[in-house]
Formats: sequence, C-alpha cells, structure tokens
Amino acid sequence: MRILQYSKWDWVPVVLGTVHFLAVIGLFLVFPHLSWWSFICLALIYSLSISWNINSISHNFIHNPFFASRTLNVVFSFMLSITLGFSQAMYNFVHMRHHSGNMDRPDEAGKTIDYLSIYKHGHDGKPENVWSYTFLSYFRDDPAEILRAMAVRRPGEARQAKFELAVMIGFYLVLALLDWRFILCMLPFNYLGQCLSSLNGYYEHFGGDPEKPLAWGVSTYEKVYNWTWMNNGYHAEHHYRPKVHWTKMAELHRTIAAEQEEAGTRVIRPPHPLGFLDADLAQH
Repeated sequence: MRILQYSKWDWVPVVLGTVHFLAVIGLFLVFPHLSWWSFICLALIYSLSISWNINSISHNFIHNPFFASRTLNVVFSFMLSITLGFSQAMYNFVHMRHHSGNMDRPDEAGKTIDYLSIYKHGHDGKPENVWSYTFLSYFRDDPAEILRAMAVRRPGEARQAKFELAVMIGFYLVLALLDWRFILCMLPFNYLGQCLSSLNGYYEHFGGDPEKPLAWGVSTYEKVYNWTWMNNGYHAEHHYRPKVHWTKMAELHRTIAAEQEEAGTRVIRPPHPLGFLDADLAQH
C-alpha cells in the first residue's frame, strides 16, 4: 500500500517533523535537570527550529500533503499544531490567502487579500519596516477573524482548526499542570521562533514586485540554506508555481531563469533569515 502521496523524499520532512515533536517532549522531560545556561542554549535552538519547521516542513505540507491517506495527513497536521503552537489548518488557510494576494498592497479601504503582506502596515505603497513586521506580526493575528473566514469558505477545515487548537491548548495545559515553570520559561522562546519566521517571510518578499508573477517572491540560492530548509530559497519560483514539489525547485528555476531575469526577479546572496545582510539592500 502506498504511504506517501508524491515522493519518497517526503520521508525526510516526515521524519524530521516527528523528531521535532519528540524533541519538544524531550526538552520538557530534561528541563528540571538543566542549568540555566543549558536551558537557554536549548531554548534558542528551539526558537530557530520553530521558524525552520514553519518554512520547510509545515510549508511544504500545505502545498503537497505528504501522505496518500487523509487520516495520516490529519494526524500529521495535529502533530505540527502541537509542535509549533498554532493550528496547522489555520496556517493552511492564511497561507493560501498569502498566495492569493502575493504580498498585495492595501486597497482604498486599507485592506489586503494577503494577511501576511509586508505592505499591509506600510505607508505610501512601501513595505513596513522589517523590525516592526518581525516583532509585531505575532500580535496582529486574529484567530477569531480567521476562523470566521474559514467557516464561510472551508467549513470542514474550520472544524479541524478548532479541534487542533483544542488539542494543542490541552496538551500544553497538561504540561503546565506537571511543571508550570517549563511553560512560563518556553513562552518567550516560542514567541521568538514566530518572530524569526516573520523575519524569514519579510525577506522572502522585500524587493519583490507584487505586479509581476515571476517576481512575486525573492529567491536565494545559498546551498546550505536550501539543503536544510528544503529548497525554501527558491521562493520566487515557488510563488510562480506553488504546487511544484520541493525537490523539483532547482529544475523549475533552470527552465524559467531567462524569463525571471527579464522580469527583474530579485535574488539575494544570504539566506532569507539573514536578508538584512544583502549587499543590495539599500537599493530597495
């Protein structure tokens, strides 16, 4: 019986996603025995792992669910929700809006299709400052608004999102009852992980062109980043063809490279989380 839907390479994110979930439990178990320095080092790794998972495993799971079985996909979605601290089904909906709007600029009413648009809180048609986008995006999410929109457009996914939220909250309440200090200490590091994901998202689009499909995203071909983040660097290519599997992104790039150059698709040298180090940053 076929287990994976698209590629045998999807065992990589499946295994890594499972290990990430187990690592969160492991961190809880070792927490009482850690020195403060050891805890801080592991918690910082945890923060980075949140952004890594969101932008690699969780992201690819949205576009090409890994399993042939719907039941296994639902189970994996619940596991991601617990690991990351938010509903994967809600992230799916928000991310699909992201692809519908492609970092669109606000309309006359100040609204954007894309909930995540870097232009939403900017001024004069320019992107928002990177640091306010990075550190405030977490507080701008309105779960009630998202669930209402989901209930209208995708009622089945809205129900799943509510269950995921309930299970995720229940899981961490149990951990809090067992050791409330762990939850209290981990909250700022989870927030930092969400901020790192926002920082990543900012430079995936800063300098892109919302009016040109080939230039909707900003790409980086830094090899270590793409090996470890499952080709997330091919972001312009991904926005142009969102359903292309993560293992096929380099091939897609080769086929459209000439068109991208003509469209002025932006490419940066550093990986997206370090986009502020790009030498051409001032020109944008």
